[in-house]
Amino acid sequence: MADDPILEIRDLSCSIGGHEVLHDIRLDVKGGETIVLLGRSGSGKTTLLKTVNGLIAPTSGNVRFAGRAATEWDPIELRRRMGYVIQDAGLFPHWTVERNIGLVPRLAGWEVERIRLRVSELLAAVGMGEEYRGRYPRELSGGQKQRVGIARALAADPPLLLFDEPFAALDPITRLELQRLFLELRRSVGKTSLFVTHDIREAMMLASRIALLKDGRVEVVAAPREFLKAESEEARAFLAGLGELETAP
Repeated sequence: MADDPILEIRDLSCSIGGHEVLHDIRLDVKGGETIVLLGRSGSGKTTLLKTVNGLIAPTSGNVRFAGRAATEWDPIELRRRMGYVIQDAGLFPHWTVERNIGLVPRLAGWEVERIRLRVSELLAAVGMGEEYRGRYPRELSGGQKQRVGIARALAADPPLLLFDEPFAALDPITRLELQRLFLELRRSVGKTSLFVTHDIREAMMLASRIALLKDGRVEVVAAPREFLKAESEEARAFLAGLGELETAP
């Protein structure tokens, strides 16, 4: 991992509709890390992702990406350098798999043959064959849609990936398959990721470090082993759920 953070979040606060959703967030993300943003619904996880890629403007504080303040980036260029994967994959329903995956490379002006080769490469990387490139989202299972969503996020080789509970709506078996795929891709591609979840087991499995949010504040930032020892009341509440699952008959 690089020593210098690829993403620096400093004293970040954000209000929506007069309600302060994020309070004085401070977080560094180093190259190659997976930072899991863990928290309950409404804790500010998704809002933090959206402030990182410029979809929501902070009310105070700042974000630095790749050594530059987010405000110095062209907003479109900033978002193209951050792959985004959401819960329902967000595929365009009337586009084929190939066209969905190739979206950002097309916008970036890649040649047709280069895009075709990149789509083939990414289909293989996410465990899908060439026969899928001409299919439409309606012809795919939920897990297959998420694989295509991951491939699309990787298509233009962005340095940072943002995942907003991408596996939450999937059945447990498919979810585990995609969690394992995520780990395989992290080893093979080496991307830096911010990954939102409310699932402590998923956080422990995927994280380099866990950032626990409560009421818009970061309570704990720790590697999984250290998180097990966290004294925060909110951390203990999540860990209690983990213990109950492991001791259930």
